[in-house]
Amino acid sequence: MTVLRILIGLVAMAAYAVTPLGAQGYPVKPVRVIVPTSPGGVNDVVTRLVSPKLAEALGQAVVVENHPPTVSGTAMVAKASPDGYTLLSIFDNFPLIQVLYKDVPYDALRDFTPVILTVRSPMLLAVPPTLGVRDLTQFLQLAKSKSANFNYASAGAGTSSHLTVELFKSTAGIDAQSVHYKGAGPAVLDLIGGRVQFMIAAVGTLIAHVKAGKLVPLAVTGPETLALLPNVPTIAQAYRGFEASGWQGMVAPAGTPNEIIGRLNADIGKALRTADVRRNLEQQAYEIVGSSSQVLGALVAAEHAKWVKVIREQKITLN
Repeated sequence: MTVLRILIGLVAMAAYAVTPLGAQGYPVKPVRVIVPTSPGGVNDVVTRLVSPKLAEALGQAVVVENHPPTVSGTAMVAKASPDGYTLLSIFDNFPLIQVLYKDVPYDALRDFTPVILTVRSPMLLAVPPTLGVRDLTQFLQLAKSKSANFNYASAGAGTSSHLTVELFKSTAGIDAQSVHYKGAGPAVLDLIGGRVQFMIAAVGTLIAHVKAGKLVPLAVTGPETLALLPNVPTIAQAYRGFEASGWQGMVAPAGTPNEIIGRLNADIGKALRTADVRRNLEQQAYEIVGSSSQVLGALVAAEHAKWVKVIREQKITLN
């Protein structure tokens, strides 16, 4: 009996020893979520909606911090301890920054562990009222005229608001120069002010300004029209097969214990499904996903492969 007790004790000690120390009793202190853009964009909005519910589930404060520009904010998390106390809010440019810029100090596919894909978002082509166009046909006629000198706003290099416009330019045969901002918030302000001529961004980013009459919606990038904007056509109605969407998720530094990733995935997924968060997101046309970590990992790899092709075909470079 004594020998059996000793063996049981040794097995228990061994099991305890292989459990990462950082996973034991997690969390014991506040969790930071780094948003590597300015306030107002998709990843900022979704992160701030989810974080109070995540804090309730974890029993610890969740502190959201904006750290633009994207490269430095993301690098901060890549270098952080893989203990679950520093997370990164990502969106669709996450896999592509290293393709667009030289000397990026991290690898999106290697240096991070996926946690969860939170939402997908259809996108909207919008212009300021001062441009004087009311529909997509008028916009294209103006864009193709000799007098056109178009600039478009993007939420940052490699974001869906950047690459979707590049795909649209190629498809529609128009020309426009990109103006990149440190997030969607400042980009939308310049769009409303008429300092740029158009933007394609998440519906949730633009819908309040459309309803206020500050922006004119011309087309959506998804395969179907939206219940929020039933009279706004799809780009695919003019250019068959055209489709693009944005997305947001969470990652942690590579090497974060599986137990912690599983805990965060479950708690963030639960937060997304709470009635007030769901209602708020759906009112902004976000599609709630709440995926497994594996789904986000597969999406990051697939998006990298898809958009690298567009980047190379359009010869898009930033430095």
